Amino acid sequence: MELSLLDIVVFLGFFGVVVGVSMYKSRKEKTSEDFFLASRGLMWPLIGLSLIAANISTEHFVGMAGQGAGVAGMAIASYEWIAAVTLVFVAIFFLPRFLQSGIYTIPEYLEYRYNPAARAIMAFYTMVIYVGVTIAAVVYSGGLTLQTIFGDLENPQHLLYSVWVIGSIAALYTIWGGLKAVAWADLFQGSALIIGGAITMVLGFRAIGVNNFFEVNADKLHMILPRTHSVLPWTALVIGLWIPNLYYWGLNQYITQRTLAAKTLRQGQLGIIFAAGLKLIIPFIIIFPGIMALQLYGDQLKGESGTDAAYPLTHDHPSDE
Repeated sequence: MELSLLDIVVFLGFFGVVVGVSMYKSRKEKTSEDFFLASRGLMWPLIGLSLIAANISTEHFVGMAGQGAGVAGMAIASYEWIAAVTLVFVAIFFLPRFLQSGIYTIPEYLEYRYNPAARAIMAFYTMVIYVGVTIAAVVYSGGLTLQTIFGDLENPQHLLYSVWVIGSIAALYTIWGGLKAVAWADLFQGSALIIGGAITMVLGFRAIGVNNFFEVNADKLHMILPRTHSVLPWTALVIGLWIPNLYYWGLNQYITQRTLAAKTLRQGQLGIIFAAGLKLIIPFIIIFPGIMALQLYGDQLKGESGTDAAYPLTHDHPSDE
């Protein structure tokens, strides 16, 4: 893949704007409340987009698109739509209690509600999960993307450099301005992810054809899978998915911190509802492109068994022209 000078300028310019604006907007943060909770002054658009940007990072695009192209198909969208319902629940029942208590973190709420031991246990396990699972997956998948675009896939050093670039950019504005810097960065990054996904979906429809897409992929567009399904049985959605969803959207410090920084309860609730609304469209801009990629480039993809994941070609497939 050859990149033009314009590609590189746009890429660097975007990150320049993200870092510059976020650092400028957070230049006056001084106290711990300023740093950790953005002076408790976030308005609903920033809260909503920050929630989405924190959620749909690189591993989200890779994982959901891959499952959409794989055996789960559109049923994987249930994670997003159940999340939308969960967000509304959090806005109505969880957030008022959190803001009334005046906490900075979710582990702190456990001390407020129970005792210091509960706070310490949750803080410890949360840090282990963030460092060992969440951050590791995000920087690796993001680094792999940069390596694919700018580097050599056969050179592990290029992956290492890419990971360091991503981590350094994020650390720069986060350490400088705290949550306010993160929220402003999320405004750009969240918008870019949603707009970029929507553009990809539109381009995919143009390449394949709307009717052709729905006809050829009818078997991947089911929302309910059998209870014996190997990846996403309907019983897991009805019975099991609510517990991790309530934790992730209501008790996960990485996510909930945005809502704790709301200027008022109303602003926080509106921000969460805004995020819930965006969640309804996320499956279409992530899962649809994954299914389209299989239809367009199935002969170049490998299945789990290592065999070609060849896709049945139709007259409208670009390779037939």
